[in-house]
Amino acid sequence: MPYRETPATRAARERKREALLDAARTIVAERGFAGASVQALASRAGVSTGGVYSYFPTKADLLVAVFRQAVDVELDAVRAAAAPQGDDPPDGSTVARLSRAVDTFARRALRGPTLAWALLLEPVDPAVDVARLEYRRAYAATFADVVRDGVAAGELPEQDVDVVASALVGAIGEALTGPLSPLAAGGEDGDGAPADPDARDAVVATILRVCLGAVGARVPAREPT
Repeated sequence: MPYRETPATRAARERKREALLDAARTIVAERGFAGASVQALASRAGVSTGGVYSYFPTKADLLVAVFRQAVDVELDAVRAAAAPQGDDPPDGSTVARLSRAVDTFARRALRGPTLAWALLLEPVDPAVDVARLEYRRAYAATFADVVRDGVAAGELPEQDVDVVASALVGAIGEALTGPLSPLAAGGEDGDGAPADPDARDAVVATILRVCLGAVGARVPAREPT
């Protein structure tokens, strides 16, 4: 009689798979993809190497699954930041939404530089690069929604929304390359992100200024202090 997986067995298997992914994500956040060997994951999760392969046929499958799990969290945070909020100014909703989205993207990356470097820039298996491209498009679609709404509301000039949104994602990623690099000076605990909160704020502010200028946003002048 062929084996039939019961709902309880299926649920237990899914819990174990999620536990393996959580362990792998922790390793990537600590050491990057370079430190996410199957042996390290097996040791962290308390299973045999063969046990890992019973859930992920290849290491590439494991890395892609970890990448997707981690990036989904970051993408959801940016999407939530980009969504309209009740207290957005009626004549400046685009600036508010874009500011929140860019700030969330950049600040979360700088707070978790090892993970951000792994997700955005670390050389890794080609299968992860394919997933990176997919998620870059998802980020671009999020920014495109904001820019498109801004154009429709008359807050932004007419522009090629899709091209501009892709350019924003590229600009943010490129601007973070230096601060996130493990080789950058002034990092903390071996990472490349600025340890000084004021320095991180300055990086985020510069990235935001570039992004708002790129879409032609009218930024209200600050009142003198």
